[in-house]
Amino acid sequence: MDDTDIVLVRHKLDVDDYHRMAEAGILGEDDRVELIDGELIDMAPIGQGHAATVNRLTRALVMTFGERAIVSVQNPVRLNRFSEPQPDFAVFKPRADFYATGERPGPADTLLVIEVADSSIRYDRVVKLPLYARAGIPEVWIVNLPRRVVEVHRAPTGDGYGVAETHGPDDTVTLAQAPEIAVALRHIFG
Repeated sequence: MDDTDIVLVRHKLDVDDYHRMAEAGILGEDDRVELIDGELIDMAPIGQGHAATVNRLTRALVMTFGERAIVSVQNPVRLNRFSEPQPDFAVFKPRADFYATGERPGPADTLLVIEVADSSIRYDRVVKLPLYARAGIPEVWIVNLPRRVVEVHRAPTGDGYGVAETHGPDDTVTLAQAPEIAVALRHIFG
């Protein structure tokens, strides 16, 4: 037997395993990890520019959506049995209990996912965007901090999106699933 005959057996974690690890204290609230395709992935540390953008965007989204949706900040979205990412924002259909009971919100509950990207831009495009598309998330925005633009992805098709647009700080973007809602991007970049 030589080195080419080595077979590694990997154990994929599912969402239930992931939650049991947290309940057992193996993962704590401060652990910056997310479950992607059955693997625990470390999340990048949050820098000052990223944090400020999340704060500005939180205010803009809450004011824009009001009672028409739930703006969830850096909370998990269960995409399937093996993936529960924690996007910077998920905008959910309104529900009286704010998703306190039953399953965590999933693709059918989600109007929009937003990732704020500084050092994570490549990861968000190459790993997370196709993951969201496969799950059927209707719209994903990547806030590209280095370029000061918002990349808008709509119409999921397999591993990608059929529509991709780039918008600058002076633009306003209308939500595909709720065209009456428009977000002025000037609020994002400060």
